Amino acid sequence: MFDTVRENVTARQAFENYGIKVNRYGMCCCPFHSDKHPSMKVDTRYYCFGCGEKGDAVDFVSKYFGLGLKDSAIKICEDFHLSYDEKSYVPVQKTEPKKSLLLKFEESEKHVYRVLSDYLHLLKKWKIEYAPRDVNDEWHPYFCEALKETDHVEYLLDTLLNGDISDRAFLIADYGRRTIEIERRLKELGSRDKEENIGSGRADRKREICI
Repeated sequence: MFDTVRENVTARQAFENYGIKVNRYGMCCCPFHSDKHPSMKVDTRYYCFGCGEKGDAVDFVSKYFGLGLKDSAIKICEDFHLSYDEKSYVPVQKTEPKKSLLLKFEESEKHVYRVLSDYLHLLKKWKIEYAPRDVNDEWHPYFCEALKETDHVEYLLDTLLNGDISDRAFLIADYGRRTIEIERRLKELGSRDKEENIGSGRADRKREICI
């Protein structure tokens, strides 16, 4: 059954049969993420330069309709009127196109943007709070970090806001682990500040009692 599909139906034929327009250059907007400009190359197989999705006609139908590979192959055989082994037939339930990949991309993008925004806010705070008061003062590590990272983080945020889909997808994939590290650090710093504030409050109350 799978061989029958692969020998008779290309990825492009499957795309066009299920309503996705492919231009004369073999490019289309990727159906698996928010794609405003064609970033997917479609021929016998497909590959998206934005989100990295790739495969053949069976893979496409599986992802697009949320079906297993076997049900996807059966659906293609039926829709393209191809013969296959009747013993392996299982009725295919019609489903709506799968949207989880798009939602996953958007959620990841929002998460990275939020973490980087919080980090930028902290960097700007450090740049003022830990700035040297005298030319002979030793530079605080937080002040050095603020000078080093502020422009870079602003560039990343600008890319997420105004960059095209391929740049944003690459940033999210490439900066994912770094984002996790930044988020963990922000939580640790937040917990430390909270403990210090609590300790300071207790000390103030103790002094008031003594007075």
